[in-house]
Amino acid sequence: MNRMKKQLIATLMATALLAVPASAFETRAKAAFVLDQATGTVLLSKNADESLPPASMSKLMTLYMAFEAIRDGRLSMEERLPVSQHAMDYGGSTMFLDTTDRVKVSDLLRGIIVLSGNDACAVIAETLSPDGTEAGFARQMTLKARQLGMTNSTFDNSNGWPSPGQRMSMRDLVLLGNLLITEFPEFYAMFSETEFAFDGRAPQNTQNRNPLLKLGIGADGLKTGHTNEAGYGLVGSARQGQRRVIFALSGLESSRARAEVSEQITNWAFRQFSEHNLLKEGKRVATAEVWMGTAPRVGLVAEKDVNVLLPVLGQDDVKAEVVYNGPIEAPIAKGQVLAELVLTPNDLPEIRVPLVAEADVAAGGFAVRLRTATTVLMGQLGLTPEGAT
Repeated sequence: MNRMKKQLIATLMATALLAVPASAFETRAKAAFVLDQATGTVLLSKNADESLPPASMSKLMTLYMAFEAIRDGRLSMEERLPVSQHAMDYGGSTMFLDTTDRVKVSDLLRGIIVLSGNDACAVIAETLSPDGTEAGFARQMTLKARQLGMTNSTFDNSNGWPSPGQRMSMRDLVLLGNLLITEFPEFYAMFSETEFAFDGRAPQNTQNRNPLLKLGIGADGLKTGHTNEAGYGLVGSARQGQRRVIFALSGLESSRARAEVSEQITNWAFRQFSEHNLLKEGKRVATAEVWMGTAPRVGLVAEKDVNVLLPVLGQDDVKAEVVYNGPIEAPIAKGQVLAELVLTPNDLPEIRVPLVAEADVAAGGFAVRLRTATTVLMGQLGLTPEGAT
């Protein structure tokens, strides 16, 4: 069968709205990745698959594994965990834990999310580690990352302390952020907490470093990071109306630059793009030719509502075509995937939407097969049913 492309009918083009080159966002971050959650549209990708030092943004992986352990019953929020000398010895941002403490899991989680506690991560890591060490937990982190599809992430520790094997990509961080939001909604509210004063012992470290949380732009997570090697970074998420944007950036020169770029990216993502319902479930898009069936053609319809993200300004239409291998041999079942609707908005990645059969088409009987065979034979002889050409 030949690969066939059918141009989308004019009525669909009219519903696509006028789409538009949105100006590409120029960021001074070394690497960045921006995702529209609902549609899966990548709005920005800069060095997104480069494995970079993630600093404290890698704490999101420790949190994922802690949430998973709570969900599975291997850990509880009220459980109190001991603090080892190894955990206590961590410097940088900490909860100022010591070996006399037994700390509730709920406090440790907030200590990680709000205070970016290196010591809190180590306590969780040693508790969940298969061999009781942070290094053993880090190996589990790497394995879990692979299972989750994070192909550019490896871990030497639980908290992002500088180490040659502590690496993550911006795409992996956004993937992880999306999983935290969708898989653990019962815990996600902690990421929007702006202050946590643990036991009154660290008044200089009570504030969430996420610069977006108090700006009123819908930001509700996720995690900042900074080391000399990594620069300043942020995994952020914000929701406005029905849309959520998740992004990761790294390699900025200061906390001020991180705040500025993060706010700019958030505003750009919401203001320059909008979601549109392109097709309703069951809406016929085109028809496909049928081979050896009781009908010569079958309608191609959307399997479900098709929502797409489009730039808000401009004059050019979305390019669209229906692609299938045809003619399609009968029998065909209603709902069977037969084709793809390929949409190419300006300045955005290609979108592929499956199209299904609108109705059953049974295989033809003897008369249909004879008529088809005759048509094929006459075509090979250069004839038409009316005579020689």
